[in-house]
Amino acid sequence: MEQLWSLMPTFLEGFRVTLLLLVVSGVCALVLGTLIAAMRISPVAALRGFAAFWTEIARNTPLTLVFIFTAFVMPMLGVRLPYILLAFIALTYYTSPFVAEALRSGINGVPVGQAEAARSIGLGFGQTVSLVVLPQAFRMTIPPLINVFIALTKNTSVAGGFFVVELFATTRQLANDNGNIVIQILVTAAVLYLVITVPLGLIAGQLEKRWVVRR
Repeated sequence: MEQLWSLMPTFLEGFRVTLLLLVVSGVCALVLGTLIAAMRISPVAALRGFAAFWTEIARNTPLTLVFIFTAFVMPMLGVRLPYILLAFIALTYYTSPFVAEALRSGINGVPVGQAEAARSIGLGFGQTVSLVVLPQAFRMTIPPLINVFIALTKNTSVAGGFFVVELFATTRQLANDNGNIVIQILVTAAVLYLVITVPLGLIAGQLEKRWVVRR
């Protein structure tokens, strides 16, 4: 136990990086996914086509392949950024279509009359979407959005294979260096992941009870 306790500062540093990946990539994916969802219902055909293309390509590309592109191909093309920034880009790109699809399901659940009423009082497309449709869509899609962020938490482990020392990479290194307590190290890593995912699930349940729009 004393040996495991001495490793906690290293564990916590990896945990901090995992949290950073989750928060930054999650916020960026939420913003980008919202834009993509809005483009999917745009009256402009080119925007709808671009959003559909983005969604299909991004969500059907393996995350490992996305990381290979950001970590190795982008530097070859002259884009030289710290690996953690490249991880943000990869995770944001991969997560954004799942956010967009979750929101699109919520948008489809908003009664058509809501948008028609907004247009009848002179609101444009952008105002109708941002002021009327999206607020209701967000409330209806809280559980699936939280599930997307739980999946993102686990997906951050892929960054550990591409020069980002987050919780997974830290666990792998500690297990290699402390073979006599491998099980304890793995259990500790699992608990730290649960520290993130379990509260997210509880938050989803509470928000669903308080904010969900009843149709």
